[in-house]
Amino acid sequence: MRHLLFFFGIVCLSSSLLAQEPYKFNTVIDLETTPVISQGRTGTCWSFSSTSFLESEVIRLTGKQVDLSEMYTVRNTYPKKAENYVMRQGKAQFSEGGLAHDVINSVAQYGLVPQLAYSGLLENEDHHNHAELVAVLKAMVETYVDNPGRKLSKKWRTAVDAVLSAYIGENPRSFNFQGKSYSPESFRDMLKIVPQDYVSITSFTHAPYYSEFILNIPDNWSYGSFYNLPLDEFMQSIDHALEKGFTVELDCDVSERTFSSKDGVAVIPANSENNILALQGVYPEMKVTQQYRQDEFENFTTTDDHLMHITGTLRDQNGTKYYKVKNSWGTDESRNANGGYVYFSESYMRLKAISITVHKDAVPKETSKRLNL
Repeated sequence: MRHLLFFFGIVCLSSSLLAQEPYKFNTVIDLETTPVISQGRTGTCWSFSSTSFLESEVIRLTGKQVDLSEMYTVRNTYPKKAENYVMRQGKAQFSEGGLAHDVINSVAQYGLVPQLAYSGLLENEDHHNHAELVAVLKAMVETYVDNPGRKLSKKWRTAVDAVLSAYIGENPRSFNFQGKSYSPESFRDMLKIVPQDYVSITSFTHAPYYSEFILNIPDNWSYGSFYNLPLDEFMQSIDHALEKGFTVELDCDVSERTFSSKDGVAVIPANSENNILALQGVYPEMKVTQQYRQDEFENFTTTDDHLMHITGTLRDQNGTKYYKVKNSWGTDESRNANGGYVYFSESYMRLKAISITVHKDAVPKETSKRLNL
């Protein structure tokens, strides 16, 4: 009996050691994108990630690698947010946050510009810090909602625009790029970006599948519509896009303890006791169902708090699939592993991906038919 107990003890110990084996990743798909950069002290991940996504689209469509301006979109989106907040008399969202369709909407109306033409940085600035800008804008729109003069003047829009110009610069009307003169609209067209070609997709049970609905999350201040798919088909859409050479824009939850940019992984262990250990080594993961995903969304365990850019896939030593996800928190090795990328396990993606944005040609044919794309 002692020998038998000793044997089982060895087996359990071996299993424990095996479970803690450090991650070993093999790249499966690695699509071309631009270098990882930092959004600085701003809440504009939506613009940084979606701009990175469009940069990869430019590479795919033209073969050119172009550094696009994230702040040009931010500059043109803030007045829209202010308009929405003031005209709804404060019964709306006004914050730094946004979603991928805000970038697509801006591109449709205002075009694109290269980073060299508009950085959003003023003289002697080398990083973004919007803390003061946001505080000033928030105070302004709240004042307009309070309407202390009892009759709101028409000056408020001009005042908001002036503050934006003071903090991040005036909008460029034309610029030179590689020896040619462009407007933001002609530059967008030269890069072959057609805003109408991009769709946003999600997966929740509180709306009919294969329909469009307005996703009820705080940063959807512009009331954008999303196509709704069953979870398995949602995941298949991500996989199909990457396999066909399309990168994917991602809105997700990174508030979990099992997400770590420092360790470079995001996982959902089957046993929550392993949550921290699983950032260092392989542990069995949860099987995420559609219902569990919905429950976690409705009880606010899953929240919409960050946007990133999916550029490929990997496998660990056990064959588990991971997604290579580009972040916008820089490449400082003390805080960001994998050169600024985070590897999302399939379980994490199933649970914590709020939505994706892709080119409509990246959607599987059968799914595209069901959505009438």
